[in-house]
Amino acid sequence: MPQIVLVTGSGGSGRTTIAAATACAAAAQGHRTLLVSAEPAALLGTLLGPEPGVALRRVDAGGEFRAQAAALQRRGQTVLDLLGAAPLDDEELTELPGAEAVALLRALRHAADGADGVDGADGARETAGAERVPWDTVVVDLPPTPHGLNALLLPEQSRRYLRRLVPPERQAARALRPVLAQLAGAPVPGQWLYDTTARWERELADLQRIVESPRTAVRLVTEPGPLAAEALRTARAGLRLHGLALEAVVANRLLPTGSPDPWLAALAGQQQDALKDLRATCEAEDIPLCELPHLGRDPRGPEDLAGLAAAARATAGTAGPQEGARQGRVEDRLAADGHLVWRLPVPGARREELELVRRGDELIVGVGAYRRVLALPSALRRCRVSGAALDGGELRVRFTPDPQLWPRPIG
Repeated sequence: MPQIVLVTGSGGSGRTTIAAATACAAAAQGHRTLLVSAEPAALLGTLLGPEPGVALRRVDAGGEFRAQAAALQRRGQTVLDLLGAAPLDDEELTELPGAEAVALLRALRHAADGADGVDGADGARETAGAERVPWDTVVVDLPPTPHGLNALLLPEQSRRYLRRLVPPERQAARALRPVLAQLAGAPVPGQWLYDTTARWERELADLQRIVESPRTAVRLVTEPGPLAAEALRTARAGLRLHGLALEAVVANRLLPTGSPDPWLAALAGQQQDALKDLRATCEAEDIPLCELPHLGRDPRGPEDLAGLAAAARATAGTAGPQEGARQGRVEDRLAADGHLVWRLPVPGARREELELVRRGDELIVGVGAYRRVLALPSALRRCRVSGAALDGGELRVRFTPDPQLWPRPIG
């Protein structure tokens, strides 16, 4: 599997430029590099230049959505006829919110397995159907936060929905479909539904494996300002809640200090104040901080991108992604205090934005705009939630054994 760098950040922070610079830096080191982006072809062409030195896969979210929706209609034609529904024509189909994120994830899955075609800088598809290419590095230009980070959570969440809507035991009984139809006196889901569900499950499992891999990391781009530290705080909490690695923070478009122009000097001073907060946060969490200068113009071509990449390498340091337990750890305090403690890292989270709900064998944890449904470890399923506390960027949930479910000592 290639090294995968997922680039996101606040809107207008220059994340597409940083994604392109990251790809160019990897290519300059001799890595076979693919850049995946949903930005317009004209913008990518201007940014990368006529000979970018990296392979480009531009994602057409609208075309991808129409193709998938049309295929789903064809597979479900029997159900549509049964309901008396008129199918939509291809011209009527327009992508729904979130279609770009889904298309980017599908492109990421293909890229992790090898190329299914790349695009030229002008957006033209150059090698559709070409032989598979084992990429060394894949850089993905994600949507802005929090949408970009929420896109990474789609595989896990969608798999959970699939298991609830079409449980595995129901899929296993599909051979009895004709008998069940006669007993029920009504049609039951056809083979196409189970086949489609199984295919979606495989694709989502592959995507989840890629997103959760130690070779996948997130690079967060921000332009230092009054809201930069707050954006980093919420993104960091959301990432750690889902066990994802933050590879680096990029402080982009830094203005030069000491300008005789009072207007420019004031803006630079504001950036430096925000930069101090970013430095403090990154140092406390041992996260590399890349400080990139403003070029005085919009970056264009490989030379500008190479300059930005060189500056990033000079300031990034050698720290790598932080790998932690995806679901925290359980501390056994039964002997001392009579309870178990589930410790979940959520650095930067605040008490007032936390949400905690026990539902059966699951624990629903929310931090601001981010939410995750966690399956309880087996020992905790036989316990009741007795309290929770937020301490030092860690959520500690206390569980007390349920006398009716907890094994009784022998003798």
